Amino acid sequence: MKPKMSVGRALLYAVLLVYVFVTLYPFLWMVAASFKPLREIVGGNMGLISENMTLENYTTIFGHSSLFPRWFLNSLFVALVGTVINVFINSMAGYSLSRLSFPGRDKIYHALLLLMMIPGQVLLIPNYLLLKDFGMLDSFTALILPSAANIGNIFLMRQFFINFPKDVCEAAEIDGLSRYGVFFRIAMPLARPTIATTAIFGFMGFWNAFTAPMLYIKTASKYTLTLGLQSFQSQNAGTMWNQVMAAACISVLPIILLYLIFNKFFMVGLRMDGEK
Repeated sequence: MKPKMSVGRALLYAVLLVYVFVTLYPFLWMVAASFKPLREIVGGNMGLISENMTLENYTTIFGHSSLFPRWFLNSLFVALVGTVINVFINSMAGYSLSRLSFPGRDKIYHALLLLMMIPGQVLLIPNYLLLKDFGMLDSFTALILPSAANIGNIFLMRQFFINFPKDVCEAAEIDGLSRYGVFFRIAMPLARPTIATTAIFGFMGFWNAFTAPMLYIKTASKYTLTLGLQSFQSQNAGTMWNQVMAAACISVLPIILLYLIFNKFFMVGLRMDGEK
């Protein structure tokens, strides 16, 4: 016979269910609103079910006169290229700060920790002036280059490599592998969980960035999705909330798919870094 659930536990479950509902309802309503006609949304219909469900909102934002598909591809390009560069630099920096001995290594590490305390917004204007001097404004390079390395992700990679078995590296070097060979053929494959974690964080940072594109990008055809959604709301005399909700639903798909694909590595990576 199963033991009866205590009143306290039942109350806890009830509170958690209410919290889950309150947290998920805005997202569920966004998805539902993307299939509704505009009149239902502006009419105050907050329900999830509609008798007039339609795909017209999605066909409109992907229409020939819409820049939405280009904005989506722009964001995808920036996020993918930026994430690859980010993972490569963060991994090499984390490995160097944990496994290589060179003068000033610890000072560099402590300096990076201090730089983590500086808000990113403080660097926007200096970055703008530098990018202007190099002629990189209004280009995807302006969105990728300033975020090519991430101190938080460097810290995660260092935490993994600092506990990496030295015997494995020494055995590989005895077998004839160079230092680069040890890094690319031994260390990197074993660091896949942590790499997946930093890749997800990096992709989300590039994909969701708004302030940097707003400051650096001026040509509408080069907008990223976040900046495009903001301008999308002002294209008409009144905001077409049904189309905005459809565009917002499309914008969250890559993040959801990325998490579903790398969920296993992501959870393992967080647990490993937390234990270390």
